[in-house]
Amino acid sequence: MRFKHLMLGCVFLIVACCLASDNAPLGFLAGRLRILAAKEVELAEGNATKSSADYGEYPLIILSEDGKKEIARVTADENGKYRIALRPGDYILDVQGRIPKGRLRAKPQSFKVVSNQTVHVDMDVDTGVR
Repeated sequence: MRFKHLMLGCVFLIVACCLASDNAPLGFLAGRLRILAAKEVELAEGNATKSSADYGEYPLIILSEDGKKEIARVTADENGKYRIALRPGDYILDVQGRIPKGRLRAKPQSFKVVSNQTVHVDMDVDTGVR
């Protein structure tokens, strides 16, 4: 009888641990997106010029560790900064831009999220526009 209770206790602990791992506190990914482009563009209205860095055109994509599944997207603010909460685990950060794929260059970066911690990953995007 004692052995039966011991086995039930062990099974309960295993199930409880599995469920607890799904509810682990979130961690955070934060960083800065930099758009590398040497060309200045004219605004449609007036003669003023601005840098061609429009962070909204380059959403950052968080992929599964194997790079096959999109987990989330985040867009940098007007200063190029971004922050997103994620479950603990291993991921890849990549960028998706509106420029044709052959001209947009960014190096996908692996990173690991840990509960209650922030991992910093900066992303540089070369638009190929010179």
